[in-house]
Amino acid sequence: MAKVKKSFFCKHCGDEQPKWTGKCPACGEWGGYIEELSVKEKSPKLVVNELFKSSAANRNTPIAITEIKQANVSRIDMGYMEVNRVLGGGLVAGSLVLLGGEPGIGKSTLSLQLALKCSHLSTLYVSGEESAEQIKIRADRLELFNPECYVLAETCLEAIVPHIKELSPKLIIIDSIQTLYTENVDSSPGSITQIRECATALMRWAKSSMIPIFIIGHITKDGTIAGPKVLEHIVDVVLQFEGDTNNIYRLLRSSKNRFGSTSEIGVFEMAQKGLLEVANPSEILLSNHEEELTGVAIGATIDGVRPYLMEIQALASSAAYGTPQRTTTGFDSKRLSMLLAVIEKHLGFKMITKDVFLNIAGGFKVSDPGLDVAVVASIISSFLDVSISKDCCFAGEIGLSGEIRPASRTELRINEAARLGFKRIIVSSYALKALSKSDFGIEIVSIYKITDLAQKLV
Repeated sequence: MAKVKKSFFCKHCGDEQPKWTGKCPACGEWGGYIEELSVKEKSPKLVVNELFKSSAANRNTPIAITEIKQANVSRIDMGYMEVNRVLGGGLVAGSLVLLGGEPGIGKSTLSLQLALKCSHLSTLYVSGEESAEQIKIRADRLELFNPECYVLAETCLEAIVPHIKELSPKLIIIDSIQTLYTENVDSSPGSITQIRECATALMRWAKSSMIPIFIIGHITKDGTIAGPKVLEHIVDVVLQFEGDTNNIYRLLRSSKNRFGSTSEIGVFEMAQKGLLEVANPSEILLSNHEEELTGVAIGATIDGVRPYLMEIQALASSAAYGTPQRTTTGFDSKRLSMLLAVIEKHLGFKMITKDVFLNIAGGFKVSDPGLDVAVVASIISSFLDVSISKDCCFAGEIGLSGEIRPASRTELRINEAARLGFKRIIVSSYALKALSKSDFGIEIVSIYKITDLAQKLV
């Protein structure tokens, strides 16, 4: 009889306990343990673990760090500049990359585009959610062709491995890890045990064969990758595909990268022929309206190390009910409440009698405090019914005492504004000392307090 093992896993951090407990001792979360049953048995069929048998003769031995020779990390061009940027210059051979995102955001589309775009690589696309005919329909819509792209509709890991050994592909894409299962574990696909065992087997295969593997992961209701966190610990790179399904723009960002920086983002546009790269996000985020509108301000922001400008829209109207409304789209509502309190305290505007609606154009979500000045400028513009010049933009953080603090990487924001043809940018006076030069091709207006900002707008 095979031995049945009962374990409890925390869905927040992946901690394993022999019995159920209310509070996780590892991460401190409550009510996160899930029961999993697994059966360990030796199958006469092809077992994944048998592919990685090692004897005592070829096991690794300790080496002094001074004697280790640094190897050159080879990068694989993925065919898309935005993807190469997020990966740190390209895909590293033998790496395991996890791509997560909400349903319908475009994970499978992006993965198939990578498989078809890399015509210089033989690719094996393993799909556990769609048939080969469905993938062919999507490939025809994308109008991409790669004769070295092979499609396999399979969910059993033991059945996939022989095809990998036969084809010897240069790139493997798994769609998705939640549909994969191994016969060594007696539990349903998508369970924590199955995901952990399959991901570990794929990781060992990638390291031993130096074949990079892309795996797609589902997102839970709270926005985390299903797995749980144990899946993110196994892989080398974690990519998040973000965006609003009602909007055409998507963001690809890295939350973990063992071979590069996690401060880069890639911007894509969802079109009829799939995902298109957006080389200049600033131009698509700015409206090309001819007349000057009230409640509209342009803010210079930075996501990672990439600067771009975006449009902030605000509407301050008289409150129809006793409690004023505070509605935001793409901006932190608590941050907005703090900025409104600063406006009322230091400028004397009765914001408690106003409904305030704030929107970040383009459907993007931002958390950069360097947009505070632009947000406040748009609110003041709507409150006073005064338009802001189209040639002016803002960059700065606002403190509780009303002072204008310098935004991070102010010089990059100024260069981006000058490159797009803006004639004036309003920044913190404290940021002028850190600038490497005085002439950026744009007028730099410095302010100390929020009262100075109101005078510049009136």
